[in-house]
Amino acid sequence: MLGLLEVPYRDTSARALAFALDEPRHDALAVAAVAVAGLTVELRLLGASHQVAAGPVLETVACLPGRDGGLPPRAEAGLDGWRYAFTSRTRDAVDFPAALAEITALLDRPDALSGVFPGDPGALTGIVVDPCAGGVVWRTWHTYPGPGQIRTGQIQTGQIVETSSRLVRAGSA
Repeated sequence: MLGLLEVPYRDTSARALAFALDEPRHDALAVAAVAVAGLTVELRLLGASHQVAAGPVLETVACLPGRDGGLPPRAEAGLDGWRYAFTSRTRDAVDFPAALAEITALLDRPDALSGVFPGDPGALTGIVVDPCAGGVVWRTWHTYPGPGQIRTGQIQTGQIVETSSRLVRAGSA
């Protein structure tokens, strides 16, 4: 499900995002509950960021007051009989419109949640969740158009943050 977020786009950057497993639920602009592998997974858009609640995990990737920005390339945790793993990468997209079209196609499914900002369709946050052996995986994308990328039609490098998370019952493959 792709929606137009009812908030203005504020310039931010990939490097401002922080990762946390200990944040409370934040006010969300959009929420979707998806049943996957016997779990209800709550997908939450927080503007240019996200939260995912699944089993004992509440993953937050956002600009968080009091926390330094910069996502870890990898994080792992054991939580109440579950194993959780997180990966992230930030890449420059030389052909930003093509990369954005590819991401939008991946999010074109009823069990995904994504939003774009009014006035800047290149600023997108999206989440998709799938089953895996013993649990669930979810992937997210946060896109940051380069200066003038969308508004003036110039071909400039924009940044894309991709994350992947896996939550499986302890003892599963």
